[in-house]
Amino acid sequence: MILKWYNGDCMAQKGRTQTYYDKNPEANKRRLKQQSKYQKTKKGKKLKHDAYVGSLKIGKKGDGKDVSHTSKGLRLASPKANRSKKGIHA
Repeated sequence: MILKWYNGDCMAQKGRTQTYYDKNPEANKRRLKQQSKYQKTKKGKKLKHDAYVGSLKIGKKGDGKDVSHTSKGLRLASPKANRSKKGIHA
């Protein structure tokens, strides 16, 4: 991971996808609209609910980690690894 330093604080650099959407607001608007629709579907609601229940079981609270759906079940992952295709899912 590439890190940038701002006033002594370490911040992760944005990935290619987020950089693209920052430069293309129309595409970002379409993506957010699609995501909103998806999260209202049965599958989207189930994934969200499973992640919530999983976070309660794991005892996650305010640690900056996401509950990830892998072939091995639910596990904690950094938000960046959870959203990447090759992250912990590989």
